[in-house]
Amino acid sequence: MPVTGPDFISLQVRNIDASAAFYETYLGLHRAAGPPHAVVFDTTPVAFALRNVVDGVDLDTIIQPGLGIALWLHATDVQEIHDALVAKGTTITAAPIDGPFGRTFTFADPDGYQVTLHDRA
Repeated sequence: MPVTGPDFISLQVRNIDASAAFYETYLGLHRAAGPPHAVVFDTTPVAFALRNVVDGVDLDTIIQPGLGIALWLHATDVQEIHDALVAKGTTITAAPIDGPFGRTFTFADPDGYQVTLHDRA
């Protein structure tokens, strides 16, 4: 059987409560049921989660977590989210532009993962 595509994405984070609060507050994500070591959000078409760091991983020794992986999330109010993140002091790694995926920008989350938001699906 062929692989049909991604169906779950999770990021290992240093402080699951702080990271979950960031994604809930600034991206408007809502929690779904999940295991005790993770926060799973109610996202579609692919589930997105944050989880505790697994044994053998030390995020403090990694220059940029997730380097080489592009994580894009669809949003409806990209500019509003950008402005709220800037006001909070979040690092914006690529300023907003209008391109083939609509309004798009990239920010660094509390653990340094670079996340791109866009508004055209």
